[in-house]
Amino acid sequence: MAEQRRYRPLASTRQLEKTMTRYYALTRYHRLWGRPLRRPLAWVTSGAPVELLLAFNIHPVYPENYGAICGTRKVSAKLCKVAEAAGYSQDLCSYARSHIGSIMRPDLAPMGGLPRPDLLVACNNICGTVLKWYEALARIFNVPLLVLDTPYLPGEVTGHAVGYVHEQLKEMAADLEKITGRRFDARGLEKRLLLSKETISLWREIREFCRAEPSPLNAPDLFIHMAPIVVLRGTKQSLKYYRQLRDEVKHRVDQGLGAVENEKIRLVWDNIAIWYRLFAFFKDFSQRGACFVTDTYSGGWAVELSPGDPLESLASTYTEIFLNRSLEFRARQMIDLIKDFNAHGFVMHSNRSCKPYSLVQEVIRRQVMRETGVPGLMVEADMADSRVFANEPVKNRVQAFIETLEA
Repeated sequence: MAEQRRYRPLASTRQLEKTMTRYYALTRYHRLWGRPLRRPLAWVTSGAPVELLLAFNIHPVYPENYGAICGTRKVSAKLCKVAEAAGYSQDLCSYARSHIGSIMRPDLAPMGGLPRPDLLVACNNICGTVLKWYEALARIFNVPLLVLDTPYLPGEVTGHAVGYVHEQLKEMAADLEKITGRRFDARGLEKRLLLSKETISLWREIREFCRAEPSPLNAPDLFIHMAPIVVLRGTKQSLKYYRQLRDEVKHRVDQGLGAVENEKIRLVWDNIAIWYRLFAFFKDFSQRGACFVTDTYSGGWAVELSPGDPLESLASTYTEIFLNRSLEFRARQMIDLIKDFNAHGFVMHSNRSCKPYSLVQEVIRRQVMRETGVPGLMVEADMADSRVFANEPVKNRVQAFIETLEA
């Protein structure tokens, strides 16, 4: 009861559960909608241009989101062991190992695993591991694999980089025509982009509300309620949901209601959530009046769609994903968030699984502390594999960090 008074839950969570339950029910029974390939099912990476798939009436499913579900339900460690016993290294991404383990042992997996895909779509703008992960899936299921290669951006986005991705999207559209037997519908793609654009605007607005003091949302809220913009991007369902969430968050701001009661400390989070410790980890902060008012992770889906020709818009937007950018870009992003949201410090999750996200964090941490003057804590863990989480050392470091902020 004491913690309930410290942390204010969102009423929209009930609608979120209904929305996601419906999505996974449709995923499970998609073949009942018509002939098996009338609406194919694609497994896609989280940085893939899903609007193009929706324009071909393809149902997208995200193994990474499923990996987060496995982590939240605390079954990732068991599934990872299954994959490791089959020869997959423990050094691989825990999302990949959890997902591959769920294919081998669906009896251990949430919802009995994901339905078999008709095709696979991978984009390396967020991670290089996905390419080998999806190559393994293509061998397991003997289905087509489409890959979108985005060049790393050491500086500003260039016309050459966007043009390179644009040409690949044209080729992908042609491949999808062959796979589905449908013609590319540019107007249908425009409609999907408009839905995505409006949904992104709502998500940006929701995140911006957290500039208010006290903040209407805390990090667990952002991590949980980002699910529809990931798996239902470009759909009416996602748009409807974020309108409801926006209204509730706005009401909190208008009433001066904070996610954490008696907010005293404002923090920024960097990296993917620690799913198996989501509420337990942040409880140590909220009990001391500390609220994570923004983060870099859920902001990855708040990037506005570029204007112009639909395929060019997709090329530009998905090339600019923040994990495909330079160290300097990411440091500046953290600095801007700390200043814009009036944060007193930041916490970085050194995520054993996600190397692109984590390897340069210490350099970023030092630069951010130097330029902002606020302290930054590094916590070592993994997003899904609970075997690498050491509770007592982490708890001690968190407590020492909070005491520094309180001094």
